[in-house]
Amino acid sequence: MRQSLYLFILKLRNLLAQKFKQYDAKLPYLITVFIALIIVVLGVNVFIELTDTLESDMLNEWDSKITTYVISHRNPALTKYFMFVTDVGDLYGYLIVMGLFVGISYFIFKRWKYVAQTALVLLLASISNVILKRFIDRARPSIEHLVSVETLSYPSGHAMSAMAFYGFLIYLTTQFKINKWAKVAAITFLAFILLSIGISRIYLGVHFPSDIAGGFIAGFIWVIFCILLFNVIELFRRDPRTH
Repeated sequence: MRQSLYLFILKLRNLLAQKFKQYDAKLPYLITVFIALIIVVLGVNVFIELTDTLESDMLNEWDSKITTYVISHRNPALTKYFMFVTDVGDLYGYLIVMGLFVGISYFIFKRWKYVAQTALVLLLASISNVILKRFIDRARPSIEHLVSVETLSYPSGHAMSAMAFYGFLIYLTTQFKINKWAKVAAITFLAFILLSIGISRIYLGVHFPSDIAGGFIAGFIWVIFCILLFNVIELFRRDPRTH
């Protein structure tokens, strides 16, 4: 990602040099951030399109079919597992996982930057989720809830936060210089937890499948934007022309 951004910024710089005799060395970075914002806007449009279909008969039918299929597999073992997983995707779960990540970052990678970046992505997703819920104002499913809930339904806060948190951890894992198979195992595990958290909310009867889809899309938008932003900032800091 960083190498691709670096090459893109170099091309922008060469293009600007051809068009203008003088220009601010920071301009290629500003243009890149602007393009990143455009990508975010396009992602938001996809989210809005899904939101606009919430009351459609087709989406309601799919929600009903998927929900019926998922809850038809309810049994004591799965219920115990999904209740555990949904706790992992809640506040105290993130505090514990973040604590483990802090330890790994300190003792293995020696970089606090990763912790700060991951916490920021999670914070942005959590705050925006509260705003979106209040704006869209969708009620929870009327089926039996296996856990208590008090907030609104769309988009799923668990799904949105899980995508932001574990999605960004997956990205970081791809950047770490570790054994190939350890990397594959870590990514597979993180992806499994991410999907399990989403499915758990349907299984426990507290979300429609479209709530989960909306949460994943919104969380993914934050992941992509923050990845682009963090890499642009890093390149900006290392570029002697910007100082």
